[in-house]
Amino acid sequence: MTATDNGSTVDTSATSSRLYTYDLAPTKKEGRRWGAYNVFTLWGNDVHSLGNYAFAIGLFALGLNVWGILAAFLLASVLLFLLLTLSGYMGHKTGVPFPVMSRIAFGTKGAQIPAAVRGVVAIAWFGIQTYLASEVLSTLLVALFPSLQPLEEQSALGLPLLGWITFLALWVVQVLIASYGMHVIRKYMAVAAPTILITMCALAVWMFVRAGGSIALSTAQPFTGGEMWLQIVQAAALWVVIYGTFVLNFCDFTRSAKSRASIIRGNLVGIPVNMLFFAGIVVVLSGAQFKLDGTVITSPTDIVQTIPNVVLLAAASIALIVLTIAVNLLANFVAPIYVLVNLFPRQLDFRRAAVVSALIGLVILPWNLYNSPVVVNYFLGGLGALLGPLFGVIMADYWLVRKARVNVPALYSEDVHGDYHYRRGYNPRAIWAFLPAAAISVVVALVPVFSAVAGFSWFIGAILGAVIYAVVADRSVVATDVDGESIAVAAQ
Repeated sequence: MTATDNGSTVDTSATSSRLYTYDLAPTKKEGRRWGAYNVFTLWGNDVHSLGNYAFAIGLFALGLNVWGILAAFLLASVLLFLLLTLSGYMGHKTGVPFPVMSRIAFGTKGAQIPAAVRGVVAIAWFGIQTYLASEVLSTLLVALFPSLQPLEEQSALGLPLLGWITFLALWVVQVLIASYGMHVIRKYMAVAAPTILITMCALAVWMFVRAGGSIALSTAQPFTGGEMWLQIVQAAALWVVIYGTFVLNFCDFTRSAKSRASIIRGNLVGIPVNMLFFAGIVVVLSGAQFKLDGTVITSPTDIVQTIPNVVLLAAASIALIVLTIAVNLLANFVAPIYVLVNLFPRQLDFRRAAVVSALIGLVILPWNLYNSPVVVNYFLGGLGALLGPLFGVIMADYWLVRKARVNVPALYSEDVHGDYHYRRGYNPRAIWAFLPAAAISVVVALVPVFSAVAGFSWFIGAILGAVIYAVVADRSVVATDVDGESIAVAAQ
C-alpha cells in the first residue's frame, strides 16, 4: 500500500505487467519538461504541413476570397482551441498516454478499440507523408545533380529508384529521431518550428514583392452572399476534422506539460495566432501567384520550384522536408508507438515500437495508397470518420460523467473489482454509444447522397457519441480521484 498526495492509499502491488510498462506509466510532476513554448512549437510545426497548405490554397481555388479564408480559419481556430485545451487538460491531470486514457471510458481491454483506430490511421499517414517529403527531396536532388535523372525513369513496386533512395533516407532519419524518445522529439520541434515559420514568411514576402506589393483578393468568380458563408463554415469544419486525430491523442504530449497554464499559453499562441498567421501566408501566396499569371497554385512546392537561385531553392526545399518530418513525428508516429507498446507491453518499448511502426508504414507501399482515391477516400476517410464518435464518448465520460475524477493506479490493474475493469475489461455502455454514432458518422462521410454535410461528419459523430454515452452511462461507478504519482514512484 502506498500513500498518495490526497491522503488515500493505493495498492500498487495490483499493477499488471500487461497494462503497465515504463513508457505507459503516468509521468511524475517533477519530471515534466513541456512548457508553453514546447506546446506552441507543436502547432508551429503541424499547422504548416504541406497537406494543410494544399487544403487552404484549395479554398482560394474553389472561390473563397481572402477575407473568407481568414474568417474560416478564425472560426476553426476558436473551436480547436477549446477542444484541444479540454483534451490537453486530461493529459496534464492524469499523466498518461492515449491508450491508457482510453481505459477510463472503454475499460482496460476495450481501450484497444480507440487506440487501434487511431494507430491504423496514423501509420498509413506516416507512410504517405514520408513519401510526399521524399518527392520534394527527389526534385531537389535532380535540380542540383541532373545526372540523377535516369534514376527517375526506372522504378520498382510503383516507385522510381531515386524515390526509393530518398524515401528510405527520410524513413531512417525519422526512426532515429523517434527511437530516442519524446525528449528528442521535443528538441527537434523546438528547432524546426522557428525554421519553418521564418522560411514560409520569407517565401510569402518574396512573392508579395514579385507581385508588385499587392495581391488578388479572389479568383475571377468568387463566392458571395449566403453561399460564401456556407463555404466558410464548411471550411472551418473540415479544418477541425483534419485535427480529429490530434484532439484524441493530445494527451500523449500534454502528459509532459508543466502546468495547465503552459497548455493554455501554448495553445493560444499556437492555435488562434499561429493559424491566422498560416492563413495570412496562404492568401499572400495564392493571391500573389494569381495576380502574376492568373494561375492557382496547389502547394507551396509549386512556388519553391520557381525560385531562380539554386541556393535559395535548396534552402526552401530542405525547410519543407524538415517541416514534413516534424509533422510526421507529431501526428503520425507517436500515436502508433504508444498503441503498439500498449498491445505488446512485454515485447516492445518506445524504441522497438518506433521501428515496428515504421516498418509497417514501409511495407504498405504508401505511394500506392496515396495514388488510389478509393483507398484514401473510403478506407482512410472511413476510419477518420470514427474519430469523432470516439472523441465524443471519451470526453463525455471524463468531463460530464466523472467530472474529471480518475483513479489513475486503477488504470493499470486487472482486478475484477477495479474501477475500469467493467465487464471482463470492456465497458459495454461505451461500446453501445460508440457503435451507432460511428455508423452514422461513416455513412454521412462516405455516402454520396450526404455529400452536402459530409464535412460535418466528425461533429455529427462526436455529438452523437457524447449524447448517447451521457444517457446510458452508469454514474454509480465513478472512481475516487487518485493521481498517478504513487504508481510512478513505485515503479522506479
